[in-house]
Amino acid sequence: MTKQSIFVVGSLHYDIVLKAPHLPARDETVMGNNVKYVCGGKGGNQAIAAAQHGATVCFAGAVGEDFFADALLDNLHRADVETSQVMRSQNTASGMSVAIVEPSGEYGAVVASGVNQAIEASVVKLPNDTALVILQNEIPDRVNIAVARQAREIGAKTILNAAPMRTMPDALLGLIDMLIVNRVEAEALFERSIRSHEDAIIALDKSTLACPEIIVTLGADGLVFIANKQAPKHISARTVRSISSHGAGDTFVGALCAQMVSNDDLDTALNYASAAAALHVSTPVERRGQVNQSSVVALISDSV
Repeated sequence: MTKQSIFVVGSLHYDIVLKAPHLPARDETVMGNNVKYVCGGKGGNQAIAAAQHGATVCFAGAVGEDFFADALLDNLHRADVETSQVMRSQNTASGMSVAIVEPSGEYGAVVASGVNQAIEASVVKLPNDTALVILQNEIPDRVNIAVARQAREIGAKTILNAAPMRTMPDALLGLIDMLIVNRVEAEALFERSIRSHEDAIIALDKSTLACPEIIVTLGADGLVFIANKQAPKHISARTVRSISSHGAGDTFVGALCAQMVSNDDLDTALNYASAAAALHVSTPVERRGQVNQSSVVALISDSV
């Protein structure tokens, strides 16, 4: 059997985004002027992105028995993500966040992980046709370790998007085949300033991490990656007018993994994922569901 599917284990958050003149001070009530309800969580976002870019995707995670849970599951279903391994807990609320965005774009947020911190690794069963497993740091290390061990047993490749950055145990890093971090996370991971792709190249060149493949995304400066102990390489970003970079990292991860399932060439997959992220940041939020395999292929063709 050819391994073709992607299995994502991760978080689901129902995000309430408020626009307001400024963030409230202690004991202050501020009148907002707009509210949006957004299904998020890095796990859910990456699963949907992988499905939008052509992959067969299964998702494992947890929700509560509340309105948020129904919305989160419906969002996955609309993207054709398989959800039979999403637990529903009657005792813990679904994950959620409230973000307040100022006119300048600066924001503050409170995240309540809820049931995401209670995911039970013992109930996660990877199908035998799983090619790639995607993990993130919004769920406990114990879950990531158990799932990565299971992936190793069935011959699936494990990708960890180490976001948000935290100290990770060697037991986890030793099971990861590909590590993906952004500039800020890379600075914490490698304990050095990364202001340019040249800095990222130096950081990867000096890295002692056991992961065979490491990718550092740098926004408008593209990305730098190292694979199988070869010299680090830089891929430039496409020049686009950015509307909002929110969610670009999750789009990159999902699109990259979707390409990796069908394409053995990492350079090609990275170029595709970079184009997908560029299209994401330059597309109005209400139309981002249209950023898919066809639109990215068209962008790549137009730029050749």
